[in-house]
Amino acid sequence: MSVSWENMLITIIAFGVLYYFLNKYAFSKLFAIMEKRRELVMSQMNEASQTREQAITYVEQQKQALEQARQDAHEIIERSKQTGNKQAEQILELANEEANRIKSEAVRDIESEKNKAVAALREELGSVSVKIASKLLEREVKNDNVQEELVDQYLKEVGGRP
Repeated sequence: MSVSWENMLITIIAFGVLYYFLNKYAFSKLFAIMEKRRELVMSQMNEASQTREQAITYVEQQKQALEQARQDAHEIIERSKQTGNKQAEQILELANEEANRIKSEAVRDIESEKNKAVAALREELGSVSVKIASKLLEREVKNDNVQEELVDQYLKEVGGRP
């Protein structure tokens, strides 16, 4: 195969003319499209980077919000415990007051019954004393020992002394 210089020269000239027309009409548009594509890719990469940063920020905010919610829940639980304890203390205090009131009423009732019993006993003692005096007068006993024996005997009958 032989290389002809004429063919080579015509090919170089054709290539030069083709390059000139391509450069004038096609390359500028092609390079403009490629530049737009490069800018689009760069803007998408920047947006992706910003979105990633926003996502990281959002995740951090969510973590903080979750931690705050946990703290709030813990505080609510603690307040509920304190409220429950206070209510329990109040209930115990009311129960103690009620018990003391009932005890005081019982003591008053006992004291009242005791006073009634003492009054009844005094009445009974008064009537017994009158009976003893009347029996003593009936016998007209002159001796002190006999009077004392008579009182003891009567008290035994009534259930007073042994």
